[in-house]
Amino acid sequence: MQIRTSVGPAPNLGKRCLWAVVGLCLWAGQVSAQSVSCKSLVATGNPEYTPYLWRDPTDETRLIGANADLMQLLSKEIGLPIEVKYQGSWARVQEQAKNGRVDLIAGAFFTLPRLEYMDYFYPAFRSTRTVIWTPAKNTFTYKTWGDLKGRKGLTVINNSFGEAFDRYAKEFLQIDEVSQLEQAFRMLGVGRAQYIVYEEDPGRALATKLGYDDLKTSSVAVSNEGLHLTLAHQSPCNTGEMRGRIAKALHKLTKDNVMKQLVENNIQRWRQQVGP
Repeated sequence: MQIRTSVGPAPNLGKRCLWAVVGLCLWAGQVSAQSVSCKSLVATGNPEYTPYLWRDPTDETRLIGANADLMQLLSKEIGLPIEVKYQGSWARVQEQAKNGRVDLIAGAFFTLPRLEYMDYFYPAFRSTRTVIWTPAKNTFTYKTWGDLKGRKGLTVINNSFGEAFDRYAKEFLQIDEVSQLEQAFRMLGVGRAQYIVYEEDPGRALATKLGYDDLKTSSVAVSNEGLHLTLAHQSPCNTGEMRGRIAKALHKLTKDNVMKQLVENNIQRWRQQVGP
């Protein structure tokens, strides 16, 4: 009886095993490199967002406010430093996140386009109210989105007020975008627009600072949206392990309702800076 032994596939099997080991080593190296590179995080956000965020008058490279204070509490929870830096206008901040030049955005509404370049953490850490701003002499009353049809509005570039309103505005409303809320206030004051769409608390803070005491806000909100913490896809800190750590810590802070006190503290802080 002749016994035949098949030895043909062995070399190919060996090669496959070798490449599998090489691939595993490369993957492990990438994970290790990401872990090593994430020793701290840079957070930023809208710099015209009092009492949530604004530039530190003693160091204009920094942002301060309730959201910045939240980042320091988060830093303690995850055991990594978080620096809250000024990175320019709100539009530029979003570009920085797209390019991975910042890690975290401390306060962003949910929109589908933003999912293309950053991950959202849940739950939202704060709910905000968006309203219609008009001059005191305004003659139209806002109750529904339809009341804005045929009127010229303003908002800040790349602002979102929720998916539903954004879609409605794109299809039915005339809302021009400007680079800063202060510019929108000036244009409203000289009659170059009939209304501004913007969030209530940040808008009131800036109006107080600039002395725009004759502006009115609608009693009916345009939308109520959640403020989320986000992590840029291109951030070297965006790993499954880090997302888990941040999500767990943020859930704890949200459950403890820390933002309520942080907002109250920073309203007082802003008033002291602006003066009587």
